Amino acid sequence: MAAAVLAGVSPAHGLYACVAGPIAGGSLTSTRLMVITTTGAAALAAGSAVADLDPADRPDALFLLTVLAGLVAVVAGLARLGRHTRFVSHSVMLGFLTGVSVNIVAGQLPDLVGVEASGSTPIAKAVAVFGHLSRVDVPSLLVGVAALAMLVGSSRTRFGVVGAVVALVVPTAVVAFASIDVALVHDGGAIESGVPLPALPDLSLLSLDLVVGAVAVAAIVLVQGAGVSEATPNRDGSRADTSRDFIAQGVANIASGLFRGQPVGGSVGQTALNVAVGARSRWGSIWAGVWMLVVLVAFSGLVGLVAMPTLAAVLVFAAIGSLRPRELLTVLRTGRVSRIAMITTFLATLFLPVAAAIGVGVALSLLLQLNREALDLAVVRLVPRDDGRFVERPAPTTLAGHRVIVLDVYGSLFYAGAQTLRARLPDPTGARSPVVVLRLRGRTSFGATFFVVVADYARRLDAVGGRLYVSGLRPDVAAAFRRAGGALLSGPVRVFESTDLIGQSTLAAYRDAEAWLVEHDGRTHP
Repeated sequence: MAAAVLAGVSPAHGLYACVAGPIAGGSLTSTRLMVITTTGAAALAAGSAVADLDPADRPDALFLLTVLAGLVAVVAGLARLGRHTRFVSHSVMLGFLTGVSVNIVAGQLPDLVGVEASGSTPIAKAVAVFGHLSRVDVPSLLVGVAALAMLVGSSRTRFGVVGAVVALVVPTAVVAFASIDVALVHDGGAIESGVPLPALPDLSLLSLDLVVGAVAVAAIVLVQGAGVSEATPNRDGSRADTSRDFIAQGVANIASGLFRGQPVGGSVGQTALNVAVGARSRWGSIWAGVWMLVVLVAFSGLVGLVAMPTLAAVLVFAAIGSLRPRELLTVLRTGRVSRIAMITTFLATLFLPVAAAIGVGVALSLLLQLNREALDLAVVRLVPRDDGRFVERPAPTTLAGHRVIVLDVYGSLFYAGAQTLRARLPDPTGARSPVVVLRLRGRTSFGATFFVVVADYARRLDAVGGRLYVSGLRPDVAAAFRRAGGALLSGPVRVFESTDLIGQSTLAAYRDAEAWLVEHDGRTHP
């Protein structure tokens, strides 16, 4: 119900999602203890996507968005995109989730104190509340504070697992018996008994903004689900398949949308609770959905009597509890790049639509990856010993004439990494007949930028009477190297394929280079 409030629709739609999500998604996940249900981040993103629509159209638009997000997730799973979640920087994701938590707290202040506040962002609504404290409804404030006190108190005892239920039931009972005038759940729409029959969403509401919102929701759901999968390994030791979990979350969202529910995804908190109370298989999640259905059938009337300030209190408590101060401090102390990424994403989440904040986060993650590829590249010199092995030494900045030098490369050679390689290869200018052996063992593929860099270096060596060797390539990679680089490598380049014996191809290339140098100008130096 609280998640539905975040999405800006009747709490009933959150309950429907908590039936469809765990049952449909729990049946398919490879992470067997994962609970697929409503999440604060997905609810906030969905609410942001439909916020500008007419209130009468908002629920139907939300159902359509949920189905679209499900379709995006299914396609991502079928395309085996699960592996790409690792490219989302931890600092970016931490900044986003922290911003979501702050937004939840700020957005729930009006319901917690019984004030109608307007604003384009949750922060703006919170500012409006503090700017009109005289409008605070004292009964609502007392009910909300009482619920918060119960949540805090129970969290420090063994009854913390049922603290949210107690915080909802006890203040609500007091409100009902004392006839206290506060907003109730059914004020936002009647809670129907049971679950509505499945129905196709209204396609007339389809728009570009809704599609963008659906993609943003899917991205949030999938990245969070990947985090749940990593944190909750299967008890039998079997490996989770992130792409299969994508499909499970996609099917869960399609089912939720068809049954008039909101977006769902792998929930960190609910999965942790599932594990804490002793779940052993996927049936823990499935039965959670079944019991929610029982609650809707048997107690829908009572659900509508829940006091809205108690729901706000539950959300505020959960949002504050989801903050990770230790991780925040770690990122702040890690380095400038991580700090900038986290703080930028955090501020974007606070002051921009969630879809835009996700875009900022994705762009930052890509920039961080490219920056890491560029900065993490190192070129070292390998000096051969008499026993056939090599000693690693710092690479020189310039080449000496009539010498053979072996270079090894650490780091990525794609995009910015290849450009960094250009800057860190020793300069052949002024040398006469320098020979370079470039060791590339372990590389599985190369990009176009790399071939341009190598071609340019080979031409520079050729211009001063030198030569370039490449060693350590697997046979298939060597063949691809020759095909792709044939048109670019106008300078003399020789390729030596790798063998099972580490260093053998590099040593062979080194000896061949020495022989060529002797033949070329009649002299060589060790």
